[in-house]
Amino acid sequence: MTATWPRLAGRAFFPLAPKACGMRIARYSEIESSLRVEKEMATANMLSPNRKAKPSDMKGYRRMFAPDRLTLGVFFPIEAFEGDQPSMQHQEYLARRAEELGFAALWFRDVPLRDPSFGDIGQVFDPWMYLGWIAAQTREIALATGSIVLPLRHPLHTAKAAASVDQLSGGRLVLGVASGDRPVEFPAFGVDFEQRSALFRDNLSVIRTVLDNEFPTVHSSYGDLYGNADLVPKPTGRLPMLVTGHSGQRLDWIAQHADGWITYPRGIERQMEVVSHWRAAVEAVAPGSFKPFVQSFYVDLSDNPDQPPTPIHLGFRGGRNFVLHFLEALQTIGVNHVILNLKYGARDAGAVLEEIGKEILPQLKAGVPAAAYSAQ
Repeated sequence: MTATWPRLAGRAFFPLAPKACGMRIARYSEIESSLRVEKEMATANMLSPNRKAKPSDMKGYRRMFAPDRLTLGVFFPIEAFEGDQPSMQHQEYLARRAEELGFAALWFRDVPLRDPSFGDIGQVFDPWMYLGWIAAQTREIALATGSIVLPLRHPLHTAKAAASVDQLSGGRLVLGVASGDRPVEFPAFGVDFEQRSALFRDNLSVIRTVLDNEFPTVHSSYGDLYGNADLVPKPTGRLPMLVTGHSGQRLDWIAQHADGWITYPRGIERQMEVVSHWRAAVEAVAPGSFKPFVQSFYVDLSDNPDQPPTPIHLGFRGGRNFVLHFLEALQTIGVNHVILNLKYGARDAGAVLEEIGKEILPQLKAGVPAAAYSAQ
């Protein structure tokens, strides 16, 4: 049975008992105090780049990634829905609950236009606006983009938005970027779809340059900086940037220019080959370094723990015992983070989060000890 929540000013209102209300107020006070301290620490030097901090030093990165360990994140919308129209109800509560249960990251999409033939519109809201909204209501969980479509955005706007979210969240942003895969969007923005690979490289280079340097000189297809103006704020450290798919690039280029790789779900044997190619590419350009491997996974979690798996689009329907074994297999082959997508679920998303958080996450966290890598 699905609960019906009363409405208040267009949003769902969750009634609380007096004791629960007091606990919620105390929690918000605690979060507010913690965020204030983190913000003060983060913004202490927001006009100059922190050149001592590596991507692996950043708070969001540390929550998500470690060698030979697998963590879980979840895509917004955190709900099951038909077609391409999520309700976006109760997302704030579910985000906080994911944090409390020990999920590593919340993932945000960049879908500027609705294309009914494509089948989804992400979290509907602009990713930067929604990142700010969710950042203000959480305090520890990483905030990741999967992914910002660089050719459709000016790199200075992207850099400023990313640094702002990173500063205001206390270093929790992990920036996933992509070249884009929806042809209908490009002419609307006056961008040549066939040039997206070259634009992606140029765009990413500008973002990295303006975030990591003061008053840089930049000449790109997007415009020029002559060393007499600077983009601010700077992020709290070197912002982790992950490339999604190939984005029109060779794997060795991604290994050199990105801090990690987001790719697609595959069968275990095939994914093991892809992980091996990634590790070899990283070793060739940065010997001894760890750069994480990330994949998505659509899951429809049955309420029967022993339900055998059946395939769904880019994932499986099955019980928690299968899901645990599947995730353990991914961990064994070297996957570092799995982004869960609950779109095709038959159960309430809150119940699925609870079961994964209480029955699966603790066993993953008790898994394989980390190997020795030098983080870079």
